[in-house]
Amino acid sequence: MSPGELVRALRRRWYVLLLAALLTAAGAYHVLRPTQLYLSQAVVVAEPPATGNQPNQYTNLNPTVATLSYGVIQQLEAPAGVAELRAAGVHGSYQLIPRNSGTTATPSYQIPTLQVQSEQPDPVDADQVVKTIIGVYNKHLTALQTQQDVPKASRIVGDLLVSPSAAPVYGTKSRGLVGTAVLGAFLGVLGALWLDRWLLGRRARRGRTVLAT
Repeated sequence: MSPGELVRALRRRWYVLLLAALLTAAGAYHVLRPTQLYLSQAVVVAEPPATGNQPNQYTNLNPTVATLSYGVIQQLEAPAGVAELRAAGVHGSYQLIPRNSGTTATPSYQIPTLQVQSEQPDPVDADQVVKTIIGVYNKHLTALQTQQDVPKASRIVGDLLVSPSAAPVYGTKSRGLVGTAVLGAFLGVLGALWLDRWLLGRRARRGRTVLAT
């Protein structure tokens, strides 16, 4: 299709471009006036028990700590775990982000942490969702060790390293507007060309049918 044919096709289907422009304007309005959201975050560390005469738990490391923590995360991310979280009151957008990067106090890949995030329209609600997820995580952590008859004094426990704290989420409006405009223009032109080709093809088929009769 030449540039001239493209322009003529868009002129013929101007109403499609008008509809796309109206929808793009509606999308831009929501970009400029978005619903205020709050992101709550907390960090839980899987803490091994103190052993022997060494009170610092992190000097007695065991790969089982990371394995157990990740096993619990997999349970919560499975369909049954998602259903359990929903039943417990977890709703909206949330994330479970396992981290084993390590710090000066927690060596990498040995003392795992879990970052829990929740994005909600209400900051109190966002904090509550994070607390609920942590509660279910600790419940599974205990249940797995109970099934294996691990003594309470030797159990791995979930310790709250960073308490839930909600903060408003601010997006970049300029990027949102550019993305909305580009998407609206692309879909508008694509829709106009597709409709023009379909209508011209139908007209040609009708003409052939009349000539045949």
